[in-house]
Amino acid sequence: MRKKNFVAIAATVGLLLSVNFATAGDACIDCHTKVSPAMVKDYQSSKHAESGEVTCSTCHGEEHKTAEDYKNAKLPDEHVCAECHEEQFNEFASGKHNFGWTSLNAIPATHAAPDELIEGGRGCGGCHNMGIKTEEQKKEQVAKGYRYQNNSCDECHTRHSFSKKEAQNPRACQQCHMGYDHPQWEMWSSSKHGMRWFAKQNGDLPADAAAPTCQTCHLPEGTHHNETAWGFLGVRLPLPDDKQAADDRVTILKALGVLDPKTGAPTPILDAVKAVRMAKLDQESWQKERDKMLKTCQQCHSASYAKEQLDMGDSIMMKADRLMAEAITTVAALYEEGIIEKPANYPANYPFLLTFMHTNGERWDKDLDKLSYIDQVLVQMYMKHRMRAYQGFFHVNPDYAYWYGWNEMTKDLGEIKELARTMRATHKK
Repeated sequence: MRKKNFVAIAATVGLLLSVNFATAGDACIDCHTKVSPAMVKDYQSSKHAESGEVTCSTCHGEEHKTAEDYKNAKLPDEHVCAECHEEQFNEFASGKHNFGWTSLNAIPATHAAPDELIEGGRGCGGCHNMGIKTEEQKKEQVAKGYRYQNNSCDECHTRHSFSKKEAQNPRACQQCHMGYDHPQWEMWSSSKHGMRWFAKQNGDLPADAAAPTCQTCHLPEGTHHNETAWGFLGVRLPLPDDKQAADDRVTILKALGVLDPKTGAPTPILDAVKAVRMAKLDQESWQKERDKMLKTCQQCHSASYAKEQLDMGDSIMMKADRLMAEAITTVAALYEEGIIEKPANYPANYPFLLTFMHTNGERWDKDLDKLSYIDQVLVQMYMKHRMRAYQGFFHVNPDYAYWYGWNEMTKDLGEIKELARTMRATHKK
């Protein structure tokens, strides 16, 4: 046993020495060992360094040679990675992650937030800075005083190690999929699926025990294409056969600005939603993702059980939408009666859920008082609590589905109705 361990250690040391010798004397390595040593260590531990075929200049070019000309260093985007990883690039380009930056900028609230949180990457932009950008988008970011960043491949495979193993760890998903409107990490990690994964890591379960991770369900077999059946907004077409459920979904689509509140006709916002696939707007695209998920579930469960569970999730969506639609129509009546004044950039005299707790789209520091409180409660009901109700259900987390989701929605609805009564009474006076 000792001999085997010695041989393994010697081989590891030999590999590390070969990598270090391969990079020793490289001007980039020599300089950055002093300036940013952790970055150098990451590179030296990578498959890129091990192969000897991917050097600093491969990705960053050869124009940066001194401390003074650091701005000449090229910051590579996905297309550089695609030169070697074409299949993964094409999968990523066709998946939902590729729409991170585009979808963020399609939402009015984005343009009311401080630039530090968007272009600076310390708020929504920190995660949504993912996706293939146009040259115009890159220039816009730089023009606002922020160095162009790109967090696509390196969002999951941290630069400069670009570790495949790191990207396959569910913690790689945690940094973005957590918090206010999408706490998938909290849901999964405290579910039976997550508990089994942690138990397996601790050696409390056999190495071949079933313990589904984020990647198991959403990036199966290492694919870089990700998609979900319901989409981020949790709405889809065609409308359900049940009349009440269909009416409720139409009400939500109106509040998303996708349908005109008076005519029911599609609006230009529909094109933006289609472009970034924030909703499933045809049966084929929805069914394709549902069938893929059923297949994934059947790795551990029977086909009938998997279908039953996902069908229950669809049913919860309809019940949550009943609460949501009642809240929307309550607030809409206040707009109709002139008790709430329509903000300048709202698409219609109607509640607009894509405000995301922000105001009318002007600068954030000038208009914080222009969105009514009842509108803020409505947006919270949709973006926070409805999300938790259905996402918690599909992530097999009873606490999130009920206490943080459904129960909070019922409280929101009660508050909205009471606020409406108070506002009417005040308005009469």
